[in-house]
Amino acid sequence: MKSFPAFIAKEENNTIVSDIQMINKEDLPAGDVLIEVHYSGVNYKDALAAKMGSGVVRQYPLTLGIDLSGIVVESAVPEFKIGDPVIVTSYKLGVAHDGGYSEYARVPSDWVIPLPDGLTLKEAMIIGTAGFTAAQSIDALESAGLCLGQGDVLVTGATGGLGSMAISMLTKLGYSVAAVSRKKEKSANYLHELGAKSVLSVADIQLPKPKPLAKPRWSAIIDPVGGPQLATLLAQLNYSGAIALSGNAGGLNFAATVLPFILRGVKLIGIDSVECPAELRKQLWQRLATDMKPDGLANMVDQQINLTDLPAAFSKILAGEMNGRTLVKIK
Repeated sequence: MKSFPAFIAKEENNTIVSDIQMINKEDLPAGDVLIEVHYSGVNYKDALAAKMGSGVVRQYPLTLGIDLSGIVVESAVPEFKIGDPVIVTSYKLGVAHDGGYSEYARVPSDWVIPLPDGLTLKEAMIIGTAGFTAAQSIDALESAGLCLGQGDVLVTGATGGLGSMAISMLTKLGYSVAAVSRKKEKSANYLHELGAKSVLSVADIQLPKPKPLAKPRWSAIIDPVGGPQLATLLAQLNYSGAIALSGNAGGLNFAATVLPFILRGVKLIGIDSVECPAELRKQLWQRLATDMKPDGLANMVDQQINLTDLPAAFSKILAGEMNGRTLVKIK
């Protein structure tokens, strides 16, 4: 195998420098499955991994990219054979183990999911980690009692990858969706096309003054934002409603009381896609290939880029300027 390109971040002079380097198979980390990578994606976490002081990566240099899809070219385990199409997301990929921004990746076999019927390698990475986390959020809300006919499901961070995927999946399943965006006027058409029944600004979901309980507005909430507004969301959940919280783009801290929990029986559910159990992971990817598969996946791609375009894509996602997903074509 000849040398091949990989997008590698390294620490220099107290900053993170990222560029494309030519590496060999021998440079790859340990693992029992070698994958020819066809696609990856740009996630908020990828952009943070290329930023000094984010805490996402503890040790550089590292090939970035927290997800990938591709074809098995070497396997030391019977579960995977040469030529099998596969998906890898989360675990330590791209944060403590060389990731998907490389023409080849070697990973432990228990990280690998067979590509389910109903998805192409490209579609799998349009969905990517963001879409998988959205599916995990919906599944958790349904397990907590969400069902059709209970009222609107609110999605915050609606124009981001996770938010966009969540809106499309919820609509596919028959739920009525309200979408929140800081770019309400600019993004309204895009969000309505995804299936959002209503589009709200951040101001539209705020209360005139902070209070532990307010008029119930939503049956459930998918929140990849977190931060101070979480207390406001808890106060406006329907009785027995739930929030699936998966991110902290809005900050790490929020101030709330116990009253929504003990007077309305609401639930705050943490979503961790990184260590999601393998069996649940397979079940969710199967749903992503069937009943949860978003309609018009190709229309959810904000841009398709190559490895050379990654720094600009990182800046765009950190600035909150992305609508939908950024797909990275590797092979």
